[in-house]
Amino acid sequence: MVGPQYDLVGNPLGAVRATFERAAVAAAAESGGHEPVAAFRGKDWGAGEVFRSFLFEQGGLDKVPVLDESNLGLIKPNTLVRFRGMVQDMLGNEFYVGAFKDGSTWRTNKFSDSSPFSMPHPCDSHLWERHLFHCVPVPGQNSWTRESSPGPDVRRMSSCLTPEQREKRKRGADNDAMDVSENGNGEASSSKKPKDDDVQISNSSLEMSMNEEHVPEINGGDHHIPGSSFSCLVKVYDMAESQVKLNDVAEFIGVYTFDPELAAPSDNSDDIMFDLIEDVTAQLPPSKVPRLHCLVWRNLSAHDFLSRPPSVEPSPILLKGIRQSLLSHLTLVLGKDELAAQCLLLHLLSRLRNKVDVVTVGRLSLNFIGFNRESVSIFGNQLNNLIQRLLPYSQAIPLSIEYLNTATLQPRKDNHSGRLVTGVLQLPQGTHLTFDETLLQSGSLTSKGVENTMLLKNLMESQTVEYDFEFYKLEMATDVQLLTLSEGKSNILPSDLIVPFRPSSVPAVNANSEELESWRWYLATVKSLSQSTETETYQIIQDEMVSAMQDDRSLGCSELSRWLTMAQIMAASFGENSLNMNHWQMVKELERLRKERLQ
Repeated sequence: MVGPQYDLVGNPLGAVRATFERAAVAAAAESGGHEPVAAFRGKDWGAGEVFRSFLFEQGGLDKVPVLDESNLGLIKPNTLVRFRGMVQDMLGNEFYVGAFKDGSTWRTNKFSDSSPFSMPHPCDSHLWERHLFHCVPVPGQNSWTRESSPGPDVRRMSSCLTPEQREKRKRGADNDAMDVSENGNGEASSSKKPKDDDVQISNSSLEMSMNEEHVPEINGGDHHIPGSSFSCLVKVYDMAESQVKLNDVAEFIGVYTFDPELAAPSDNSDDIMFDLIEDVTAQLPPSKVPRLHCLVWRNLSAHDFLSRPPSVEPSPILLKGIRQSLLSHLTLVLGKDELAAQCLLLHLLSRLRNKVDVVTVGRLSLNFIGFNRESVSIFGNQLNNLIQRLLPYSQAIPLSIEYLNTATLQPRKDNHSGRLVTGVLQLPQGTHLTFDETLLQSGSLTSKGVENTMLLKNLMESQTVEYDFEFYKLEMATDVQLLTLSEGKSNILPSDLIVPFRPSSVPAVNANSEELESWRWYLATVKSLSQSTETETYQIIQDEMVSAMQDDRSLGCSELSRWLTMAQIMAASFGENSLNMNHWQMVKELERLRKERLQ
């Protein structure tokens, strides 16, 4: 175990190298000195365990600052940070000198861009491999999710501040008697003698002007994320293939580096680490795109964004009470239209549960018809505001002829740079999209407009997005909730469920923070429930479907499948894992009322 002299937040590499040297000595003793570090390739020698224990068992996670564009210029390189984002591009693997022998001592370059030690040439060394991911802030991420894990105030963390920020804080605070050193022993950091296992920072890094008034330009214009000025190149170690996938939302905790010196290494550089940098990262220079060398990572779900999730088990009684509270609020938001509120609740609880060929199970796209520009400005805005406060990721898209003709919806691969250029439809699982079709007027679609229309229709019908790889197209599976507000039935976005909107008033709507937190927990919990149907119940429902088809020849398999999906979601909305006949009867009644409105 690493001793208390290491500040795991302010000096994580000190702990990494201390554990490595200790493990190397032990391995040498066991192997008789023959290639003692060969067994460490693709494996953790104990550093990961140290950090996992610190973060998740000792409460250290709350002490780690969250990296974003607001504090990029404040955080000192080679300190521990957290970054929450979406995997926008998978850049393959990168080779690096993982370990080398310095005299009689084995040292490691793991979790760093360059060696902090002078590497003798020639020397015994080992090439290791790491995975590269270009990560961006999650598209459509709503503000309440950032409050769930805010992290400490970087400006108060001396061990994580750049030297300029520490000096500024020292001058500005009357009660600061001295600067805090990296190991917390009270010595002035400028007079501390560096040790072999301490972090060595280049002079240029220390002299970078990173203060609140001058934050360096981030990412520039070549990061391929429209509307965003921040991204991060995450380097993941010791990971099996396919554990991190494109468009995953994850939290990466690791060593932060941001150094202009690495932007353009000189041709005569004698550091072998530079020679192994992949060409694809040339489009993401370290002077503009920070690096994060990942020590610990985890995929994030909706539950991970909840600030105070209930400590009780999600019993049907508890969920039923929250359901009624949320349904009442949805009814008010929709002008006391109870039928629309019932259908909206089922829509918000839908998710893609299975896919067989082109048949998707669990989706429930919704089209509210009867909207015009005036009603959208009232009820549409109220609805969008509520969705933003309930779901982790959501976007409202004004669907007009101009938008269809000009928007870049399709992600495409730039084979010249080797980068994936994002599009509007490159989204994480669980995103909610609201389309406002009341802006559509007569006009002509260009070839791009036709292509965008087909992309949206394909997303609606099959929950896939077509990525353009220049020489071929590749359909990527997704799980996106789709709501359309239109005057009549949408021809562009063929929804599963069409509901005429009939508001009767414009009531004042308001929800307090406790209600919002309980509704968020409810939606996340219900969507994660498994679903099943008893054989006897399924047979009764199947018989009723056959009878309905005999009475109404216009019924097709897709509509019957939608009925079953709605019934399963209805059961889940009450906290039940199994569909029963009561839920089936509720859905049949909803269908009867809906069809009455359509006539």
